[in-house]
Amino acid sequence: MAKGNKVEKRNVNVPPNGAQDDTSNQKESLQRNVSLIGGIAFIVGSMIGSGIFISPKGVLRQTNSVGMSLVVWAVCGAVAMLGSLSYAELGTMMPTSGGEFSYMKDGFGPPLAFMYSWVAVLLIKTSSLSAISTVFGQYAAEAFYSSPECPPPVYVIKMLTVTAIVLLIVINCISSKSATSLQVAMTAAKLFALVLIICVGIVRIFQGHTEYISPSVSFDGSSTRIFAYGIAFYQGLWAYDGWNQLNYAVEELQNPYKNLPRAVMIGIPLVTIVYLLTNIAYFTVLSPDDLLASNAVAVTFANRMLGPMAWIIPLCVCFSTFGASNGILFTAARLAMVCSREGHMISIVSMVNVHRKTPMAALIFEGVIAIVMVIPNDFDSLVNYFSFTSWMFYGLSCLAHIVLRFTHPEWKRPIRIPLVIPLLVVIFSIYLVLAPVIDDPSLPWLFAALFVLAGLFLYFPFVKMGLRIKPFDYITLFMQQLLQSAPSKFVAPEDDSKESTDL
Repeated sequence: MAKGNKVEKRNVNVPPNGAQDDTSNQKESLQRNVSLIGGIAFIVGSMIGSGIFISPKGVLRQTNSVGMSLVVWAVCGAVAMLGSLSYAELGTMMPTSGGEFSYMKDGFGPPLAFMYSWVAVLLIKTSSLSAISTVFGQYAAEAFYSSPECPPPVYVIKMLTVTAIVLLIVINCISSKSATSLQVAMTAAKLFALVLIICVGIVRIFQGHTEYISPSVSFDGSSTRIFAYGIAFYQGLWAYDGWNQLNYAVEELQNPYKNLPRAVMIGIPLVTIVYLLTNIAYFTVLSPDDLLASNAVAVTFANRMLGPMAWIIPLCVCFSTFGASNGILFTAARLAMVCSREGHMISIVSMVNVHRKTPMAALIFEGVIAIVMVIPNDFDSLVNYFSFTSWMFYGLSCLAHIVLRFTHPEWKRPIRIPLVIPLLVVIFSIYLVLAPVIDDPSLPWLFAALFVLAGLFLYFPFVKMGLRIKPFDYITLFMQQLLQSAPSKFVAPEDDSKESTDL
């Protein structure tokens, strides 16, 4: 059971959440295998996934003009940068894995932290992993069903999707170093695809194909519905999502006080520039109508410009989505592990493999949920509801940043940013949550909000009061016995409230 009063015992020399600057005094802990390059790769690799190859259509549809769509992409990059700066202070002040869960727990208390963990572990992270892996399955299937008259069957796409998730579980269970190595390789591959698109766009600009991006005409017909831009930002920010991924793995980042802000300051501007140049390149080849008619913008672009070499782009999209899924699984498992440490989930999820030093139980837990969620979905609706819930908690995390400045000014802050930065993120997140609802009030938004609030109703009986459900206890006992008979041993990671248990 979480101990809400634990924060009152801290002092200025002890980082929050029981984290120590030197983790070597813990019997069993995650190892610091993630370097600065690996951290940049996780940010860039997690952000560049399926979004830049799919979202331009959704952004353009809501803005109604090329110029405003580019403005939305730029603003999305700026918001991601501001959010990441706020998270950099939070992450170095609380150098433990867990991200938003840890920030809201110390800022607002265990109930709100549980509400976040309830939504993130069971919906946000797993649905994102499932959706991006499904895009991988779709593009991978194109290699076997290249004829337009013979599209790939749904079961083939699902089989490839599940195979990708299982493979990622195995890679992440082997070691965090293998996961970061994969991320570096996939990041290089996806950047190659985007650089290729950008280079073609530059050539087209020099050839004079600027009829759609010229400032004199690019803003014609821009939408004047202010609240309708909320959905445009949802589509754009989906492509930027992942800017906070490294905060979930601070315990495994080498020299986090220096490398976390460095990775943020390098990775996010790089992604923003790449996204803007890629969108400009699209409009040097495709008209706005062509882009809106395309289901895969990058593939349509490649088919028009690369001829027999057009297969390169779908292949690189596979690399891109595989790498993004790897980053999401990596961080989702760390979040589930931290929630379990705090007593907000079954205890088996918090256990770390002694030999591999990886949160194997949490990786399997999150991967299995994602596999169950591999069902047909409307991509745009999935992105909208994902963004609705995500930005609700991103805003609350930045609000916790402001609150902690006043409630715990004595805590050590290796990085200290102006409070206007998290305040701007809070204001923008309020707009993002309310604008789509105001523009198009409908029951699905209500259902999403009720799912979030359900976490509060579950917290008090099951966490605060310790109510137990017998079937879950039997499942936990079975898993413990299964792990005890396995060749590899597991331990529950130490924190300041629980002792390690060697099974």
